[in-house]
Amino acid sequence: MTFYQELQLNQAGSKALIRNIKDPKEKWKHICIYLFKILLTVAFCVVFVTIYTKVFGEENSIVGVVVLLAVMVFRNADLGIKNSHGVLLLAIIYGILAFGPRISNMVGPFPAFLINVVCIGALMSLGCHNVIMSNHSTFVLGYLLLQGYDTTGNSYLLRLAGLSVGAFATCFILWRNHRKVHYKRTIRHIFQEFDIHSMRTRWQIRLTLGVSTAMLFASLIHLPRVMWVGIATMSVLLPFKKDLIERVKYRAPGNILGGLCFLCLYYLLPESCYGYIGMIGGIGVGLSATYGWQAVFNSFGALSIAMSSFGVAGAIILRVLTNAFGSVYGLLFHNIFESGYNWISEKVFAKKMVSEN
Repeated sequence: MTFYQELQLNQAGSKALIRNIKDPKEKWKHICIYLFKILLTVAFCVVFVTIYTKVFGEENSIVGVVVLLAVMVFRNADLGIKNSHGVLLLAIIYGILAFGPRISNMVGPFPAFLINVVCIGALMSLGCHNVIMSNHSTFVLGYLLLQGYDTTGNSYLLRLAGLSVGAFATCFILWRNHRKVHYKRTIRHIFQEFDIHSMRTRWQIRLTLGVSTAMLFASLIHLPRVMWVGIATMSVLLPFKKDLIERVKYRAPGNILGGLCFLCLYYLLPESCYGYIGMIGGIGVGLSATYGWQAVFNSFGALSIAMSSFGVAGAIILRVLTNAFGSVYGLLFHNIFESGYNWISEKVFAKKMVSEN
């Protein structure tokens, strides 16, 4: 394996490679490569988001995060359809990200719920055809982040400009990196393969309704940071229940531990270093190969932003509360949805059998 190829490995792949090496000298060599990769990734992310913030304004730094996620994902992933059609789908997806979150924030909880169902459902159907790629983590997360960090007026116009630049960059990367991969499937096939009896479509509907209803309930009880509830619910609503239960088990405890670690850093570091806590979290995520530890370090960045509005203690309590609510709700919704889905399917199937006979 070349140095470049090793840099392309994810956390689990790098750790597996290091674990299987017996020679201590060789092991240290690959540990250094692994650490260099993490520092390189964090440095790139910081520079990328900083440039976006400088160009499009402080209120649109989140646009840099959303675009960064998409750019990094589509270096290695595609949409499972013809490349030219994939570019068109990405443009449509960016259009949803540009207008969906803004419109949902202009209306009350119930109209917002309907808008979320339409937009998240479209993102799931158009961008998550290949379940293995986990593209929903990019698109739906981006939608929720833009909704949670909303803006208006001239800042919103700059947001549209930032998303337009991001759309062009992501489409170019998709076309350039995957132009030699040939698929027969087109956009038309995505609509043709939408089948309520298939596991993929069932999961897409389940996640769409799960995230949208979780955010609706959070809005109705006036819970701050509704976005956190939606992200937590999205994170646990995976296609298979075994994986879902595993994530629910670690989501809230991971945020509790993350809050305690954040609190320690807050009191140990001087105030001038508070801005670097989110970066420390990014490095921690890069070193984490398991979901539990990723949940711990992912909380650093969110808490860094929220503490200016809620105070340190308030931000930590709110973070734990919203994530516990979202993850447990995701599990409950999964069970209710599956029971209802199976019951309806049985009734419809039984009636169809009777009518055919």
